[in-house]
Parts: sequence; structure tokens; C-alpha cells
Amino acid sequence: MPFNISDFHTAPLNQGQFVKPVRLHYRQNGNDCTWEAVKCHDSVAILLYHRDKEAFLLVKQFRPAVHMNHPVHLCTYELCAGLVDKDVSLGQIAREEIDEECGFAVPVENISKISSFFTNVGVSGNRQHLFYAEIDDSMKIHNGGGIHSEEIILEYLPCKDARAFIYDESKAKTPGLMFAMYWFWEQR
Repeated sequence: MPFNISDFHTAPLNQGQFVKPVRLHYRQNGNDCTWEAVKCHDSVAILLYHRDKEAFLLVKQFRPAVHMNHPVHLCTYELCAGLVDKDVSLGQIAREEIDEECGFAVPVENISKISSFFTNVGVSGNRQHLFYAEIDDSMKIHNGGGIHSEEIILEYLPCKDARAFIYDESKAKTPGLMFAMYWFWEQR
């Protein structure tokens, strides 16, 4: 098993590096209200379709928050993705994430915007910008796997198996991944 997790526990977070816990105060219909939330970055996510393999390239990784709430899930299946945490175009951030996580060199002009939507609306309300790119082995420049402490496993999902995959509740996956695949089928 590639994910060897031990000594898993929680601790209070007063100030985080990527998320900032806050208590919101506001008036709604004349009533004083409060809400707990986190301020965080928006993100990009990219549906990668490998033309020769007729497969989607997915990112598989350990997500502590998913494991905390659903201990049976040791990993999630996701699109290649990353934070919008620098002052460059969303397409450039998508290009860099494809390189870092998946090891493919895709020119920005070959990365198409699909749409954007809000995620985790009850806690963070951040926006995810969804993109699409096609890849083939000629674009492969390294093995991928992420940078710094990321431990990313790449997995190809044949298009013929994708419909069953998105409804397989034993596999933890993001709604953005599911939406992107439906977008793909609508376009084809």
C-alpha cells in the first residue's frame, strides 16, 4: 500500500498556512447571526485526456481531511489541481500543475477553460476554475508525483470504465472530477 499513515490525530488550528479559520458575524432578516468558515485560495483543476490510451489521467493522493471524517478512505481520486496562490494567469497555473503533478509539458494555448464553480460552500466558498487538456506520450517530461511533500500517484482510467467509476461510492472522488467527465462526454 503506497499510503502508510500512522499516529493520525487532530489539534486546534489558530492560524494556518493555507486556510484561515474565522467566525463571521452578520445580520440576516434582522437577526444577528454567526458562522464558522475558513478563508482560503481559489484553485484550478484540469481534466487530462490521454489520446493514445483513450483514458483520463487521475491524481490519487492521501487527503487528511477526508480520512479524518471518513477513515475508511485512505486516498482520493482527483483531477490534476493546484492553488491560485500567485499573480499569473489561471492557464499558466494549470500548465505548472500539469508539469508538477503529472509530468507532462502542455503549452498554455492547449489548455481550454471549461467553467468555474464554487466548492465547499458551507465552509470555505472558494472557486475552482476547471480546464481541459489532451496529452500523449510525446509530451511526457518526467514521472510527475508533485513537489515538496506531495505524494501523488498517477492512475489512468480508461474512458470505457469511467461511468462506472464515477458512481462507485467505494472510491472517494471530487464533484469537479465527476462534472468534468460529464462535460467530456457531452462534448464527444
